[in-house]
Amino acid sequence: MIHSLTLSDVLAEHARSRPRETAAVDGDVRLTYPELDTRVSRLADALSALGVAPGERVLWLGQNSHAVLELLLACSRLGAVFCPANWRQSADELLFVVEDLTPRVVVWEPSEATTAARRAGPATAAWVRAGEEYERLLAGGVAREFAQVADTEPVLALYTAAFGGRPSAALLSSAALVAHSTSLLVVRQMEPGFTFLSSGPLFHVGTMMFCLATLQIGGVNVFTPAFDAEEVCRLVDTERVTQAFLFGPMIDAMLAVRPRGKYDLSSLRFVSHSEEWDELITVDDSPWCRSKMGGYGQTEVGGMLTFLGLAPGASGFAGRPSPLVQVRILGPGGAEVPVGEVGEICARGKSLFSGYFARPDLNADKFAYGWYHTGDLGRREPDGTITFIGPRLRMIKSGAENVYPAEVERALRSHPAVADAAVIGVPDERWHQAVKAVVVLGSGAEATAEELIGHVKGLLASYKKPREVVFADAIPRRGPAPDYDALDRAHGGGNYPGS
Repeated sequence: MIHSLTLSDVLAEHARSRPRETAAVDGDVRLTYPELDTRVSRLADALSALGVAPGERVLWLGQNSHAVLELLLACSRLGAVFCPANWRQSADELLFVVEDLTPRVVVWEPSEATTAARRAGPATAAWVRAGEEYERLLAGGVAREFAQVADTEPVLALYTAAFGGRPSAALLSSAALVAHSTSLLVVRQMEPGFTFLSSGPLFHVGTMMFCLATLQIGGVNVFTPAFDAEEVCRLVDTERVTQAFLFGPMIDAMLAVRPRGKYDLSSLRFVSHSEEWDELITVDDSPWCRSKMGGYGQTEVGGMLTFLGLAPGASGFAGRPSPLVQVRILGPGGAEVPVGEVGEICARGKSLFSGYFARPDLNADKFAYGWYHTGDLGRREPDGTITFIGPRLRMIKSGAENVYPAEVERALRSHPAVADAAVIGVPDERWHQAVKAVVVLGSGAEATAEELIGHVKGLLASYKKPREVVFADAIPRRGPAPDYDALDRAHGGGNYPGS
């Protein structure tokens, strides 16, 4: 395995070459690279004693924590797979993840949803409570040598793409993650001392990709449980944060607390947003920030497939592919379509995922003709750049979150009064889109909009629930599927990704 480089190997090298440099900060926890390396070895030994062998899964049910990085690196050391689940999900959604992933170990933070999932979940997993119990588990392990692991083995699982009503876990190898990190740190022009604040959720590839690129360059990863505007301002100030996971509404929330005069945000090298924001930070001139973090990506490609920063002044607003991938625009038969014509964005290369966990039929479809089929439509422009048109199947974008109509429709149809339902996205000034449901009640059945919204909220993460419900006599259809175009025209849908 002389050519292999796992995430565990990256950490082990930093422990030797950066013996006095900080690796992770989380509240009162401050770890140098050697300290992190020792903790990861102890944790890997302890997980092994609980039956975590190569290929087994470890699940995290909780908010952001240095434990997320430790668990990922420990799984890399063992050849196992780590999955940070979306802690904002309902008990029903989390139970699905537990039953689908069949983890050997679950590390969890108590909440109403995680507690319910633990009670209803299979008894085959060892459940370790985050905090003191996790620390006792880690302390009981032995820092020792482990067998080498091939970097092509899956190490990270992220649930995504619920087009069929339930999500699937995309499996990413160390080789793919290292390749993506390498591309990202070049486009972002990351340097030693780079400090990243995980202010977005680590179950989201947008946060995870920067966390891992920071690890790759030997920088400092700072963790906060979840976004809180004032706490993020404080951490930027005290830890001299270079970059954080932020988008428009989060920046606006920070601006609302910053005028109190407490915090120096000048270390933050970030994207221009507004005159007030630009005066507080250092507007960064890296290709990534100059292009407003533009490009095209998804979980299955490790984060970003194309970067607008690699194509200044380009015709295609998704830019050019990462240096470590190939992109083709393919038609239904697998042939490349001519320049200027719309087809499916397909790819292959170093940073692509290994397939979905336990989804052989889906994997066969996704890897047809020797290319990964993204499920998104695009166009190659005459200058060679890529334009993203939109999902081949319907998706709603609310803030930074993807909402799949099929998933919300499944929840609505589980209500005893609902005979049929369809979900569309409507323009929203703050969040880009909001979820709107069109519902057909059963004969003689009654239900209020508030009741149905509450029903969905009980089954899915709160951000997926409809903001508005309208009642109709029937759902227009194209064959078996709802006619979403007709629904958009009738009920004010719009602002879909790519539009």
